[in-house]
Amino acid sequence: MARIKNIDLPNDKRIVVALTYIYGIGPSRAKKICKDAGISEDIRAKDLTVEDVNKLRAEADKYVLTGDLKREVEMNIKTKMEINSYQGTRHKKGLPVRGQRTSRNARTRKGKPKTIANKKK
Repeated sequence: MARIKNIDLPNDKRIVVALTYIYGIGPSRAKKICKDAGISEDIRAKDLTVEDVNKLRAEADKYVLTGDLKREVEMNIKTKMEINSYQGTRHKKGLPVRGQRTSRNARTRKGKPKTIANKKK
């Protein structure tokens, strides 16, 4: 089982798909990592040799991933909240940040729907 950035890659998936299990690696970055490491995209994760895993690890280390990336994103959000930018105030209130409507379907950030007294349908 290949282990990169403390993430166990699933054995029976293609290496391009398996790399996307790491936070911060999407499909295009996974393809770039495979290309730079000189590994075929069609090989399965269980068929990788130790050398291949080491090459992938070396390529993945060139990017900010997992814990460092999460910390960086959190710090960016905290900075916006401290300087009272528009996005920062939306984060504080738990509302959608990127211009979505709130009157219809913003439950993911606002939480469970609250019943309103005397509202008739």
